[in-house]
Amino acid sequence: MAPITITEWILVAILSILVMKPGIILIQGQQQVPCLFLFGDSQFDNGNNNPLITTAKVNYPPYGIDYPDGPTGRFTNGKNIADFLAQFLGFANPIPPFTTARGSDVLKGVNYASGGAGILDESGILLGGRIPLNRQLINHKTTIGRIRLLLLNNRTITAESYLNKCLYVVNMGSNDYLNNYFLQPISPSRILFTPDRFAANLIQRFTQQLRTLYNSGARKVAVFGLGLLGCTPQELSMFPANASGCVDFINEAAQLYNNRLKPVIDDFNTNSAGAQFIYVNITSISLGDPASIGTALILY
Repeated sequence: MAPITITEWILVAILSILVMKPGIILIQGQQQVPCLFLFGDSQFDNGNNNPLITTAKVNYPPYGIDYPDGPTGRFTNGKNIADFLAQFLGFANPIPPFTTARGSDVLKGVNYASGGAGILDESGILLGGRIPLNRQLINHKTTIGRIRLLLLNNRTITAESYLNKCLYVVNMGSNDYLNNYFLQPISPSRILFTPDRFAANLIQRFTQQLRTLYNSGARKVAVFGLGLLGCTPQELSMFPANASGCVDFINEAAQLYNNRLKPVIDDFNTNSAGAQFIYVNITSISLGDPASIGTALILY
């Protein structure tokens, strides 16, 4: 059996909210959920930035050289995490970007992600156009309106109950550090706030946004933590590396955010009716400890 990749471990963690028995995932060929909604940045973006005036745009070679349709706006040579997730969930096609999603396509879900976007509206501003999480949530309200119209005459299911059955994946926060707090020369955010205070403010805003998503009908929600941001080429080009090979103070700042995010997820599960939220521990997975997500994998 081939080694399981980091991407597959991420998918395992997300899929764990779809089964009743904790820790067991059954990956089958059939579609596991009626629809999939994706919120995020360049790790998920599959074309939403194409019409924007921005440097965070990748609808040209060599991007997409290994993707069947060529350059599409994905920040990679081939499929991205959102594509693999849809594939693992049994969807026949990738989830369409909000920019091009039309008609009954929205019943399968929508990808709202935007390269350079963050939890804060100002994050990534130097890149040009991008769609921050607040705007992505507004776009989702537009989609909900379309779904209500499509299901208006359906006597077996309401739009609300349909949306409750969908899977929502939120992968935001990296740009609030990479393209805001740790920008060089020193950013206004870093002058005004200590790393702990910035993390607290960021989590406060993010909690409100997750609440908005919950109030719009989301019940099964996978929320990504931050990865090892201090190990990214961008940060290594701006700050000296430590003995770890990464910029330790950046990873430590990201962990302050992660430590505050975990209790937020627990609180949703405890105090919000029907909530099935999970925290995807990207840092532990990146460090080669996928067992930390507490999941066993059954492939058949």
